[in-house]
Amino acid sequence: MQGTAERRRGPVSGTTRGSESASDTDIAAGGAPGPGRGPVAAALMLSMALAALDSTIIATAIPQIVGDLGGFAVFSWLFSGYLLAVTVTLPVYGKLSDTFGRKPILIAGIALFLVGSLACAGAWNMASLIAFRVLQGLGGGALQGTVQTIAADLYPMQERPKIQAKLSSVWATSAVAGPALGGLLATYAGWRWIFLVNVPVGAVALWLIGRYFFEKKGGTERPAPAHRPRVDWPGALAIFATGGLLLTALVQGGVAWPWLSTPSLLLFGGTAVCAAATVLIERRAAEPIIPGWVWRRRTISAVNLALGALGLLMVAPTVFLPTYAQAVLGLGPTAAGFVLSVMTLSWPVSAALSSHVYNRIGIRNCALAGMAAAALCLLAFPLLPYPGAAWQPALIMLALGASLGLFQLPLIIGVQSSVGYAERGTATASILFCRQVGQSLGAALFGAIANSTLNDRLAHAPADIRPGLPGDLDAVSHALEKAGALTARAADYLRRAVDTTVDHVYLGAAAAAALAVLALLLLAPRRFPVHADARTQRETDDAGAAPK
Repeated sequence: MQGTAERRRGPVSGTTRGSESASDTDIAAGGAPGPGRGPVAAALMLSMALAALDSTIIATAIPQIVGDLGGFAVFSWLFSGYLLAVTVTLPVYGKLSDTFGRKPILIAGIALFLVGSLACAGAWNMASLIAFRVLQGLGGGALQGTVQTIAADLYPMQERPKIQAKLSSVWATSAVAGPALGGLLATYAGWRWIFLVNVPVGAVALWLIGRYFFEKKGGTERPAPAHRPRVDWPGALAIFATGGLLLTALVQGGVAWPWLSTPSLLLFGGTAVCAAATVLIERRAAEPIIPGWVWRRRTISAVNLALGALGLLMVAPTVFLPTYAQAVLGLGPTAAGFVLSVMTLSWPVSAALSSHVYNRIGIRNCALAGMAAAALCLLAFPLLPYPGAAWQPALIMLALGASLGLFQLPLIIGVQSSVGYAERGTATASILFCRQVGQSLGAALFGAIANSTLNDRLAHAPADIRPGLPGDLDAVSHALEKAGALTARAADYLRRAVDTTVDHVYLGAAAAAALAVLALLLLAPRRFPVHADARTQRETDDAGAAPK
């Protein structure tokens, strides 16, 4: 154990190794599987299902919602408002879970999410529904970060890929089943049931957490605080303001108003001012929401940047591939969704097997191999023949999911294992926050690339078909759905334009993958440090070490 102390970050100030070691309770972190850990794992999966389903189930019900409540011009805020609330609350909930424990934060998050769901079901117009979706998002931020943190508390490094793979499978199942379930409920039961269905799921999760998950002082996972905890509320409000302004600028820029318009400039200017205020507040705070060590430690800062790049590149398949499948390949919405969903099938399988790789070659090398393979998959997409067959992009997505499974999970496990209990919530929230911000940035960046490419193609269309051509990607997709109104030559030109547009987006995603590789090569340590409370008796060496 002498050598161990030299390879890991020191324990949290005010604690000792012993105070953060696992106990022999039935849910002890690092302990042998007990009778209580199975129900807690089930509760974590149900909690994650609330957040995962909510991201997909509502999409297919939008026509019914708009038909009932109106508000077509602002319905995109049903997604944007929820995403904004989840993202800006992640670091706050991470710090609160480190300060007050995981259980109260998770219970509060589930309760808030369910209250938001009930309120959404009773919405009377689009404005009220958007407001209640934001309320749901405030609970969803607690679900995403705290579930991942509890999983790291309960399972030692050697076993953690199993629970993380189960949580990944929840997202995969939701991606496949969510749209279909949303369509069925909206058609046969009414769109309000897509929110009411959350209630029984959340109720079971609450019961399991209350019955089986314990964080007692002295003899279990959570060490007693050395002093009365204080909450950095000014820092939390500053983070809310900074994240809210930035995400609003990224989500609405180029959509609701031009990028160089007054609203965009005001939002980005306000973001800069709030960011500067946040830095000043956090430097002076006794217990800041985002501590400086999140960025000073190479392990965490490298993973933050790499996961931000992952969020950025994920926009290419999740946003633009369905458009490609329908507009270029001529597939229906269900078949187009399947082309994308194969990625979510290979991802959790690869993640579950990733421990066999990183235990041999190290966490950093495993992640580098995964992202390098992902970059090759993204670069292969523009090489597909036109128009091609559906199995070709599906095969690329299958390989991409397998590659990203080798990339993301080892990095999350590496960061969670490099810190003790009192820092794990903050560290986990920071990487999830960076991934969410990267996704928002990617939507804005790749949206601009797509619009620029498509506008150039439309501007250089042959003169005899140029009149009457649609002006943006959405309009092109709608026009191709009713291709009978177009000449065969015009329809083919539009399909080729969409094909070129999506190719450019995938090239941009490959550049994001290269950024992730550079972040790991330049910043990540060759061996990820392992904190004492992340170990078991069998883990006597650094899990990120290459074999001797």
